[in-house]
Amino acid sequence: MNNNSVALITGCGRGIGRGIAIELAKNGFSIAGNDVIFDPNNREAGLFEVKEKIEESGASFLPVQGDISSLEEHEKILNSVLDKFGRIDILVNNAGVAPLKRLDMLETTPESYDRVLSINARGPFFLTQKVAKQMIEQVKDNPEFKPIIIFISSISAYVSSPLRAEYCISKASLSITAKIFADRLAEYGINVYEIRPGIIQTDMTAPVKEKYDKLIAEGLVPQKRWGFPEDIGKAVLAIAKGHFPYSTGMVIEISGGMNINRL
Repeated sequence: MNNNSVALITGCGRGIGRGIAIELAKNGFSIAGNDVIFDPNNREAGLFEVKEKIEESGASFLPVQGDISSLEEHEKILNSVLDKFGRIDILVNNAGVAPLKRLDMLETTPESYDRVLSINARGPFFLTQKVAKQMIEQVKDNPEFKPIIIFISSISAYVSSPLRAEYCISKASLSITAKIFADRLAEYGINVYEIRPGIIQTDMTAPVKEKYDKLIAEGLVPQKRWGFPEDIGKAVLAIAKGHFPYSTGMVIEISGGMNINRL
């Protein structure tokens, strides 16, 4: 990647998306940051806080409003990036939500299931479909062009949480989506990767911080600490810099060792 490389990051206004954007921007990438919340008057949190922080580092940041779950908005999101930068080098599918209320899976509602799957799985699938077609055209124009697609899933793709079954199902869906896109796009030289965060300190995990503090202290995480958005940002940066050119379909887990089977 060169200094003109452009990364479109969904769910960029906070948490992991914010951490990814800051890490890429520090290393010369231009950022198109998408979020459903778009408030230019709020410089304390959200897209425009991220914009100010990134522009302080000298990088370019384009705030892009759009609801990933609304397929009708995908064209607008894509066109906003192309109008500004003329290209997309990297797509980071990061936007995601937890259930509004944690319920035993025997009580999970269709409304909660549909909301979580729509944002976490269906939306990213169809946004990637649209962006991939654009990337294919860019590759046809320049065979040296090597676009990258990254899906931010979760250890919940394979770890059972019966109090938020719909979230686990959505992340498992996203995991296989990454593999299928990696398979389909390999002929065009478009590498696709999955990053699986573990327990990351964000607004999403804030309501259960006390629970996870206790579990981490008891040894759930071998490295005995929370993960942070910058931990995910560093992994995305390594991929974005092209350090894994022969590894499409690769899964990178950033969980402090939770993937280790232990007695």
